[in-house]
Amino acid sequence: MNAVSAPSGRTSRVAVVATRVLGVLPLLSRIVAAIGGGYALAALLSVAVLALPVSRPQAVIGGMLGSFAVYAGAVVWVFAVRSATRAWVGLIIAALPLLPFAWSVWTAAAPAASP
Repeated sequence: MNAVSAPSGRTSRVAVVATRVLGVLPLLSRIVAAIGGGYALAALLSVAVLALPVSRPQAVIGGMLGSFAVYAGAVVWVFAVRSATRAWVGLIIAALPLLPFAWSVWTAAAPAASP
């Protein structure tokens, strides 16, 4: 470990704890990316599917089914890549093509402002 030695020659407890915490941060980041990022990506897909030219009930069911596959794939992706940074970047890159479609659904569903 890269811990700092105390004046008495022993390793400082604070340095050991800090080293352990810093070692756990990438794992915590991946867990947050898997849970939060995967959920966000799946939700984005389920909304974006509503922009497809199919009937509304068919789009809702297709979006729900697709969201389960996307969520599972996102969780696998997050823990398969080399670093937590790549995991977050991959989730963002996957979300970018879905954003315009989801945005079109959100703006079409927004109620018109009353004068």
